[in-house]
Amino acid sequence: MPINATPLRAEFPALSSGRAYLDGPGGTQVPRQVIDRMVDYLIDKNANHRGAFATSQASDALILEARSAFADFINAPGDGEIIFGPNMTGLTLSISRALALDLKPGDEVVVTRLDHNANVAPWMLIARDRGCTVRQVDFDVEDCTLRLDQLDQCLNERTKLVAVGYASNAVGTINPVAEIVQKAHRVGALCYVDAVHYAPHGPIDVQALACDFLVFSVYKIFGPHLGVLYGRRDLLSRLQAYKVRPASDVPPEKFETGTQNHEGIAGGLGAIEYLARLGERFGGEHAERYAGQFAGRRLLLKQAMGAIRAYESELTRSLLPALESISGLRIYGITDSRALDRRTPTVSFTLPHVPPRRVAEELAQEGIFVWDGNYYALDVTERLDLEKTGGMVRVGLVHYNTTSEIERLVAGLQQISAKAATPRGPG
Repeated sequence: MPINATPLRAEFPALSSGRAYLDGPGGTQVPRQVIDRMVDYLIDKNANHRGAFATSQASDALILEARSAFADFINAPGDGEIIFGPNMTGLTLSISRALALDLKPGDEVVVTRLDHNANVAPWMLIARDRGCTVRQVDFDVEDCTLRLDQLDQCLNERTKLVAVGYASNAVGTINPVAEIVQKAHRVGALCYVDAVHYAPHGPIDVQALACDFLVFSVYKIFGPHLGVLYGRRDLLSRLQAYKVRPASDVPPEKFETGTQNHEGIAGGLGAIEYLARLGERFGGEHAERYAGQFAGRRLLLKQAMGAIRAYESELTRSLLPALESISGLRIYGITDSRALDRRTPTVSFTLPHVPPRRVAEELAQEGIFVWDGNYYALDVTERLDLEKTGGMVRVGLVHYNTTSEIERLVAGLQQISAKAATPRGPG
């Protein structure tokens, strides 16, 4: 049964405003279930860790439940491999410091120009500190796909880590992560996957990917501001964590510095519960594909993300030609209708003679919310020679968006384009 966005939109209080939230890659709206989970925590379970009293014990039990839910979301082997933190950036900086202790001068680290800077800068910093070499894989400026031939040239016996995004938050490209992990492992390197942008758009299976680490942000998957990191248990056990003495020496807690955002973790559990219910409602046609691989909540989550992927593909098929119909508009990234399985419903573009910021501001006046700039994917806008002109306009759809919102967007862009093309009078 395909997703019907109309009834489920009622579960998102913010969507009743009439605004078109096309800013999903920067952070999604949240369903009522997330809000209820957070309110319940703050009223009935609000306490610090490992106390002898009821609220502390209830808080600890909820955190364990949340770990299990996120393990199910990405098909991790166990909840002991799920680490919570403030966001993807903070978690990556923390793990990078631990991994740096294993590096020595002459070792090499590979990053890509297609990535968010949070999966580039931390590795460059530890390479600087440890005297390592950084190799950067470029992308094809025509369709914004990663140059895998360059990756092959970068990999050698000195490579210790490959950092790659599951999908580009700037142009929507989905990278062949499983293939990249295999290439990294072939030379004895670890692979760190940034799944922040991909996580709301499709199923993730860390066991099938065989990645060493995978990180994402809960506020991009319909929850509160929170980061989640998966790491292989053997690696988490071996690595030295930067922590205070009383903190646990056992993963995952040894990487969770200080008191966590407990109400945020509660809200994250609510987001996973929402997605599991979505799997019950709309995932039926995808059940056979995953039969025998998953059980219980894992199956429901895989069904939900499969249904989301199918629905968003249809949105993308509506969005791309509608944008291409606007005179002078240039889309960056994959536009071939035969290759849409290699992109998310995130589309970035420029309009001639209209700065991206002005486009975003004028759309905002009509209640249509989009992003502009570089979205911290600085290497992308620099490589496309767009940084000096304000970057791009980014439209990011998720499963609560509709074709009617696409029509509103296109009408707004047509007005902006027509106004920019109208000659100005003297003075």
